[in-house]
Amino acid sequence: MKAVILAGGLGTRISEETHLKPKPMIEIGGKPILWHILKMYSHHGIHDFVICCGYKGYVIKEYFANYFLHMSDVTFDMSTNRMEVHHQHAEPWRVTLVDTGEDTLTGGRLKRVRDYVKDDEAFCFTYGDGVSDVDIGASIRFHQQHGRLATVTAVQPPGRYGALKRDGDQVAGFTEKPRGDGGLINGGFFVLSPKCLDRVQGDQISWEGEPLTSLARDGQLMAFEHNGFWQPMDTLREKNLLEDLWESGKAPWKTWA
Repeated sequence: MKAVILAGGLGTRISEETHLKPKPMIEIGGKPILWHILKMYSHHGIHDFVICCGYKGYVIKEYFANYFLHMSDVTFDMSTNRMEVHHQHAEPWRVTLVDTGEDTLTGGRLKRVRDYVKDDEAFCFTYGDGVSDVDIGASIRFHQQHGRLATVTAVQPPGRYGALKRDGDQVAGFTEKPRGDGGLINGGFFVLSPKCLDRVQGDQISWEGEPLTSLARDGQLMAFEHNGFWQPMDTLREKNLLEDLWESGKAPWKTWA
């Protein structure tokens, strides 16, 4: 099975870094968040990726073209014009990078890679800016069992602000960043039939708009509930949160060995 990953947006809410690189190339623990996402999928046996590039897509292409330079120790012998790679670490990945246009919306980007998934029974689909400890394998099995066209992972959003614990008017303590009000949202980890792409009419279609709405209206969208860790990286604050979790050695999304 393949995983399609959106990696072409501008990332305007984290412009402190995206003026130099596309959002999926912002680093957590010294590695792009895109790398973390590929590691998550690879842990569940998915090693074939189609990445929808757009804004500064050449940065992503250069990263994978020189992957071993990023991941290994290297000796450059200038006198003999030779390069020696030490302890080269190979991932079992096949990565296809597709230019889907700088101004294309999410649905349009997905439609543009149709040729790479059209012959598959189903494929995974996600955004290049969020991590989770979601059981991707279980979501695929859920999708195969219900037989509908689409599965979305439903998550409860993390709370942004700490809440007061009160005893009458007296503050008795604080709750750190409680989760949301109980409502579940689109967590961005999908399993889709290629037939879903028939609902995208062009580049300026948002996947989260009419395509998803029509799938729900037709009874073709099922929700796989995930109650564990889930965190997007929309702002510098959220990037720093993920960085702190990684540096602590307790990053919940690091499910691989």
